[in-house]
Formats: sequence, C-alpha cells, structure tokens
Amino acid sequence: MLRVPCWDTVGEYNVRFPPQPLVSKPPSPHCQVCVIIPVRDEAKYLTATLEALAYQTHCSGQPFDRACYEIIVLANNCRDDSAEVVRRFASRHPTLALHVVEMTLGSNEAYVGRVRQLLMDEGYHRLASLGRGRAVIASTDGDTRVAPTWIARILDEIAHGADAVGGRILSDDTDRMGLDPLTRSYYLRDMGYQYLVAELESRLDMDPYDQWPRHYQHFGASLALTAEMYARVGGLPAVRTPEDVALYHALRRFDARFRHSLQVRVTTSVRRKGRAHLGLAVRLSEWEAMGHQRQPVLVESPAALEAWLRLRSRLRKLWHTRDGQPRQGQVALVATQLRVAPEWLSEQLSLMQPFGLLLERVGQHRLTASLGEEPRVEIAEAIRELRVRLNVLRSSS
Repeated sequence: MLRVPCWDTVGEYNVRFPPQPLVSKPPSPHCQVCVIIPVRDEAKYLTATLEALAYQTHCSGQPFDRACYEIIVLANNCRDDSAEVVRRFASRHPTLALHVVEMTLGSNEAYVGRVRQLLMDEGYHRLASLGRGRAVIASTDGDTRVAPTWIARILDEIAHGADAVGGRILSDDTDRMGLDPLTRSYYLRDMGYQYLVAELESRLDMDPYDQWPRHYQHFGASLALTAEMYARVGGLPAVRTPEDVALYHALRRFDARFRHSLQVRVTTSVRRKGRAHLGLAVRLSEWEAMGHQRQPVLVESPAALEAWLRLRSRLRKLWHTRDGQPRQGQVALVATQLRVAPEWLSEQLSLMQPFGLLLERVGQHRLTASLGEEPRVEIAEAIRELRVRLNVLRSSS
C-alpha cells in the first residue's frame, strides 16, 4: 500500500509493498502500460470491454504490440460469471497479457474506490519492479469500450509531458436514447454547461499543460497517470467514492501536469444502476425525479465564476513571482479580494509550496468566508450567459 504524503514530505514518499501481490505472474519486460478494470457483475459488458482492449492500434492504424501492455481485472463480490467471462476471453487470446483476480471483500471494503485502489497499487508495484517511472497505470471500467488508439493516445500525451491524462468519456448512443426525454435533456444540458465552464477556465486562467481545446472529465472510466506520479501523490486516496475525483484533486495538489485530452476516448454505458454512490447512475435518477417535478438545476452564476477565475489568475501570478518577493500592496489587494488576511497569504506564498496546494488552502478559506454564497441561477440561463461571454473572449483573443 502507498502512504499519502503531507506537504512537508513532498518528493519523499514511502511505498510499502502489499503483503501479497494480486497477480503472481511477473509483467513482460517490455510492459509500458498496466490497464486496470474493477468489476462487479459486469458479465453483460465485459466481452466488448476486453475486445476493445485486445485490438489496440497505433495512431497510424498498425497493431499495437501486445507485449507492451497488460490488463488486470479484479472481480469482487460478483453474483454473475464475470470472472469466467474474462477467463474464457483469455483462453481465446493467449498472446494477450490478461489477468483475472477474484475476491470477496468484507462490507467495509466492497466498494469501487477500494477495488480501484487495490488494482492501481498492484499496477504501480508491477511497473516499479521494471524500473519504469514514466510507464502508465491506465484505468477503465467493465462497462466501457476504449477507442482503438486509447493506449497509443495516452502514451502520446505522456510523451509530450503530461503526468496524467483524463480521457473523453462518451455515452453509448443506444443507452442514451433509451433515457426518458426529460432525463436526457438534463444530462445533455449538464454536459454542455460543463464544457462551457471548461472553456471559460481555459481562457481566464490557462493551464499551459491543459490548453483549450480540452474537456472537463477526469473519471475512472478513462484515467491514466505515470507510476512515478502515482507514488508522488501517495496513491489513490482511501475514499469510498468518487475515488477518481479524489485522485484528480491529489494530482492537482502536487501540480501534476494533467491533460484533459480530446484524443483519448472511451464509450461507456448509460445505466440506471451503478456501483458509485455519486456516479452517473445516481445523477440520472436524480435528474429523472427533478424532471417529473419540473425542478430546475441551479448552478453558480457565470459572473461569479468569472470573478473567481480572474482572481485565481491573479493569485497564480503572485505565486509565480514569489521568489522575487511580490509587493505587499499586490498581496494585500489579492488577499482582500479572497477575504483572507494579508499576513496569512504572505506566509503561504513564502512556503514555496505547489500552487495546487496553495489554491486548495485558499479555497478552504474562501468557503469559510462564504465567498461562494452569490445567488445561483438556472442552468439554462447560465448556458446562455456563458455563450455570450465566451463569444466576446474568443473575439478578443
């Protein structure tokens, strides 16, 4: 297991090997990617999931060398024949490094966050045993079909400097059209809103490693990171759900170069019964209930969001000039806008901590100061306002 480091020990993480590895067979010496798949009662989808992974190609269309990646499926507490589906598939594809592990976890561990943690820890230790710090742990789900170039595109983003990659997660067309019209409209409206927010963020406080165009998703169905970065952040946080979002925040806390890549794509099911308490299935149920009651979705107003992003950009500039001791007047102005004490902000800037950690600590003060209590607006109104504002920003740039 990995131990999560605190800021005082950034770069000095401890890695403890689990008492017993999940997979006894060692990885291929050519392995660059360890794909992990947590599974619970996924027999319906698994063959399609594995087929997509078995026939990976380079961006040129040439077959990807199967010796360069492996797949580990952990079937936990299954009531169907998920594990047997994987075994039958492995027997039909003997050149594919496909491992299946069956477990019955206790009630305190039988949740997707714990299963994904076990798998990612295993992937880390297997890649570390090869001495491959920039090799990749890639996560997907048992109801998800990765694109033919999924692995190649991930490796391409890593080769261009990314430490972690969030892939674009598309919904299955048939599943989506099977939703009732109101639920589908809530779902599509939320997706459109998130895209607009991502663009606004890119234009007002751009991350040089995650420039526009990009998307907004960083979820377990398509999430990858290097083994060295996995160790640096202390592994997958020990939370029940959403564990993928918690990992994303941990990566941002340590200023990992995270890329929301439009080239890395998967297609996932849109099902009404999911494993994650805060996953898409739960949100679909909530949207269905809201639709029947004609309840609006309320979000932060675009004006408040833009004000925060501009303020975050000013804070980032202060952080970049911290070596040159930024003028106290600038610090005091930003501190006043953040509703924190100038002395506190000066102290935080002097710590030479990652910007992500500074931003997290400022965010905690922001919530404490109730800065986020501006009136919320209906999502349809927010979308209209964001489109107008983004048209102006696009023209000016």
